[in-house]
Amino acid sequence: MSEPGPVQRVVVVGADAAGMSAAHQALRTARHGGRELAITVLDRGTHTSYSACGIPYWMAGDVGSGEDLVARTAEEHREAGIDLRLGVEAVSVDLAARTVTTADGETLSYDDLVVATGAPAVMPDWALRADGTAYDGVGVVKTLDDGAAWIERFAAAGDGARVVVVGAGYVGVEVAETALERGFEVTVLTRGRGMSILEEEMSDRVNAGLVAAGVEVVLGAEVSGLDVVGDRVAGVHWDGGSRAADLVVVAIGVRPATGLLAGSGLEMAANGALRPDRHGRVAERVWSAGDCCEVRRRVDDAWVFRPLGTHAAKHGRALGDSLAGGDLAFDGMVDTAITRFAHGEVYLEIARTGLSRAEAEAAGHDPVALVTEGTTATGYMPEAEPIAIWVMADRTTRRLLGVQVVGGHGAGKRVDTAAAVLWAGGSVDDLAWMDLAYAPPFATTWEVLQVAARRVAERI
Repeated sequence: MSEPGPVQRVVVVGADAAGMSAAHQALRTARHGGRELAITVLDRGTHTSYSACGIPYWMAGDVGSGEDLVARTAEEHREAGIDLRLGVEAVSVDLAARTVTTADGETLSYDDLVVATGAPAVMPDWALRADGTAYDGVGVVKTLDDGAAWIERFAAAGDGARVVVVGAGYVGVEVAETALERGFEVTVLTRGRGMSILEEEMSDRVNAGLVAAGVEVVLGAEVSGLDVVGDRVAGVHWDGGSRAADLVVVAIGVRPATGLLAGSGLEMAANGALRPDRHGRVAERVWSAGDCCEVRRRVDDAWVFRPLGTHAAKHGRALGDSLAGGDLAFDGMVDTAITRFAHGEVYLEIARTGLSRAEAEAAGHDPVALVTEGTTATGYMPEAEPIAIWVMADRTTRRLLGVQVVGGHGAGKRVDTAAAVLWAGGSVDDLAWMDLAYAPPFATTWEVLQVAARRVAERI
């Protein structure tokens, strides 16, 4: 009988989608391959494996508690054989010595290091006191602790409080909905245009929906500071304007948490993001996945920073398998995302997949794009709602390049269909001729997505 091999020591920094997917898959692969792994996971937070995207809905009262957002508890991870240590912050890494040092001075040795540190929300200097803490009434929406803090702030503020949301991306739109549902006066400030990840003709529809629901939307507002009384926010100002505010939600983006790798010699993007290969490898015995990384976009082969749990979980699984001797790979994404805005009579689903026009041109394509308006169901059905679909394809190759959807119920179904064609490298004709399900409450006989694709195909 052969002697067992040495135990492979793995330290994972980060205990959310990427890190825990990697840890569990590594254990599964090691078990099947006869290896023995000892996995230690460090995370400076107090929660693990939760849906950050669900936090605005918890804040609105649509989700009963923060625990409902937890996919797998710390106890479940530990029962699986993972040494999970919450509230432990890794502050530095020595790649030559293969050690990780924590904030309390402990040094852990490893054979393999997994960096899955995520991307915390950006808090600009104008929102902070001299000691680096946020003024009272100001915060971000990223962690369960953030959600709990906002629920307390909302309860204390009462109906009629004035909420200013700085940023009009996915989180900004979701928080605007939340604040309206709570009975607050809501102003959204954005330095450019709302939902700028969409084409202008599509983002205009989102902005119009916000306004129709009662949100004040101020475009071109580059916030420069806060009005503060004592230590509490009282207003927001920018060049050319100001608004009184009882609460300020900062939703201007996220930044990779890779500071512990400073001076390590690892190659990073300008924003600090890592660029792992398909298996999650960034250097010898160093691996990474999740929101601290760039992701390869299959449509144009570009590397982009698009933090999203679906990418993190898939890449984490591939990483864990490869680390333990397997060969799973994560082959990129097509940049698909969706959110919604709902208040009163206004209901919008907002979705996109693939490239923008500017990205397509930068990649050397000759794009042709059209917006098609239709309904989400057959017109005689009470479920029918307006919908607008933007489709873009290459003039020469006819390859589908991008789809964006703004409208009523069903945007998710349509953008996922388009994403499947993009994933396969299909043409706008493939999308136009696909066999999609038809029923009056869900689609017309000529499905509006396919009508939109057909119009572009005829234009080429």
